[in-house]
Parts: sequence; C-alpha cells; structure tokens
Amino acid sequence: MRRSPLLVLFVTIFIDLMGFGIIIPILPIFATQLGANGFMVGVIAMAYSLFQFLFAPFWGNLSDRIGRRPILLSSIVIIAGSYVLFAHANTLFLLLLSRVLAGVGAANISAAQAYISDISKPEERVKNFGIIGAAFGLGFIIGPMIGGIIKETYGVVWVGYFAALMSVFNFVLAYFLLRESLEEKSPDKPLFTNPLTSVIGGLRTKGIQLVLLLNFIFLLAFSKMQITATLLWNQHFDLNVKEIGYVFAYIGLMATLIQGTLLGRLNKWLGEKKLLISGTVFTGIGLLALPLVPPALFIPLELVAITFLSIGSAFLNPTMSTAVSKLSDRTAQGMALGNLQAIGSLARTFGPLAGGALYDYHYSGPYIVGFALMMGCTVIAVKVSKLL
Repeated sequence: MRRSPLLVLFVTIFIDLMGFGIIIPILPIFATQLGANGFMVGVIAMAYSLFQFLFAPFWGNLSDRIGRRPILLSSIVIIAGSYVLFAHANTLFLLLLSRVLAGVGAANISAAQAYISDISKPEERVKNFGIIGAAFGLGFIIGPMIGGIIKETYGVVWVGYFAALMSVFNFVLAYFLLRESLEEKSPDKPLFTNPLTSVIGGLRTKGIQLVLLLNFIFLLAFSKMQITATLLWNQHFDLNVKEIGYVFAYIGLMATLIQGTLLGRLNKWLGEKKLLISGTVFTGIGLLALPLVPPALFIPLELVAITFLSIGSAFLNPTMSTAVSKLSDRTAQGMALGNLQAIGSLARTFGPLAGGALYDYHYSGPYIVGFALMMGCTVIAVKVSKLL
C-alpha cells in the first residue's frame, strides 16, 4: 500500500505531461487552420505555462489548507474539461481557453510534490521526487507519438477525446487509491494569494530564495534550447521532422531512465549536494556543445551533448524539490513547492521568447547564453549545498 500513492501520483503527472505532449505538436497547425498568425500561435502556446505559473501557488496554498487529495481530484477534472474543450474548439478563443484551463489544472504538480514530501522519509525524498520526475520524461516520449497517430487516423477531435478519457481514468484511480497525506492542516491560509506576492515572499526566505533563483535560471536556459533545437537540427544538421522526433524521444527516455532507476543509487553514492552541483555543470556543457558539433558527426557527438543535457536535468529537478522541502517549514510545504513550480512556469513563459530572439541573431545564441546562465547556476548550487 505504501507504493500505491506514488503510483497514482506518477500516473497523474504522466497524464499531465502526456496530454501536453499530445497537444503541443498539433497546436501550431491547428491554430493556423483557425486563422491565427504567428504571434497568436505564440500567445496560445504561452497560455499553458502562464496560467500554470498563476495557479501553482494557489493549488499549493489550498492543499496546505484543506489537504492534498481534494486538490488533486479537482485539478484532474479541470484538465479533462480542457481536453474536451480542445476537441470542440472551432474558434481561436475556444482554443486559447482550452490551453488556459489545461495550465490551471496542470499547476496541480505543486500539490503532488507536497504529497510526496508528506509521505517520504528524509532519506527517500530525492528518490521519490526522481520517480515522479520520470513521469515528465515518459509523458514527453509517448505524448507526441500518440498525438500524431490519432490526428492522422481520426482527426483533431479524437486527440482531445483520447486525452480526456485518460484524465477520467486518472480520476478514478486517484479517487479509489489515493489517501489523504496531510496530517496537520492550516485552515487559516487564504484561498488565493497573488502568485507574484507568494513568489516574492519565497524569495525573502533564507535559503529558499537561492533555490527559486536556481530553478528560474536553469529553466530559462533549458526552455530556450527546447524552442530552438528543432530549428537547429533541421537547418544546420539537415534532420527531418521524424528524425527530430526521435531525438526528443531520446531526451525523454534518458531522463526517465536516470530519474526512475539510477537516481536513488546515485544519491546514496554522491549525495544530493553533489547531484545538485553536478546537474548544473552537465546541463551547461550540454547546451554549449549542441551548436558546435560538426554536422557530419551528429552521431555520436550531438547525442553525447544531448545525454549531458538529460543527465543534468535529471539531477536538478528532484534535488531542487528536495532542497525546497528541507528548507521550508513543515506546515508550508505546499506553498513552498508551489512557489518552485510557479517560478519554473514563469521561466518557461519567457524562455522561448528569449530563445527565439537569440536564434534570429545567431543560431548558437541560445546555447552560448544558456551555458553562461548555467555557470551562474553552478555558483548558486554551491551556496545552496552549504545550507542543506
């Protein structure tokens, strides 16, 4: 029974990310078919991360007040509704609204992280956060493939229906298997707080502000890569769309394998402090190497750079969550982890815009700047490690 909550949380986050993966490759073309120009496509794509940012502290605070279970169940219903709306979106407004609702629901990751903190012993937190982190990679591997197959075979409507049915299955699983994990509730917490106020408050908390800053810079650098890598591999390495899909699947597969199978052992061997610092170094080297590999040596050198990126992100995501959990008060786990999720969503909102502008200036721009940012992250990670 101790494993069943982790299984349910794994499925919850996996379906969140699989739904994201299913929709994202289809979204730009679908939006243009509804009359969107390039700017509007960008607005619709950003809506998910923006509203995830706005609502992550809300879900975290509310989970501290009334418990984790009702928050997770409610957010799953919202996500299912967003996919049904996507299936019937025949105007740009409805398409935008569907992505807004998806972002609101997907902000439940803060409550899921707080649940993990509630049920995990201190020595198990890195491993358990890593298992949940593996759901991100797995959802990113499977989602785009499923979305492409369903769209080509049955059309956009069934893309939304399939994702909604998966969320219904997720709800049933959580309803029957997920017990409440929060023993000490905080009923006096407000129902809603300004996300910027909450994040600013977190930035004033000793130790936590460093982790939030680390998370923001890391995801800013990483999301610049995500938005421009397709252009880089197509224009400078002559990969076609199918081959690029395989590369993204490889990134997700590597992150899943590391977080799901190796992270627990590596944590026992190296410790979370070294994992945190090593993650920033691996990510920085991977980013710098991506545009510098000669086109004829994509295999194996570009794959080596991608492996470094996968290792770095697999190390950083769970160790940052663990650091926030350790540095925050026991009665404010949901709020603190919600702030971590919120600052990450904010970074993923601005990162793609900055990455696109840098790529227009020079194709290596996002990666060189990303490397510089990650070296700054290394300095921050060293400071954080001294507080753990």
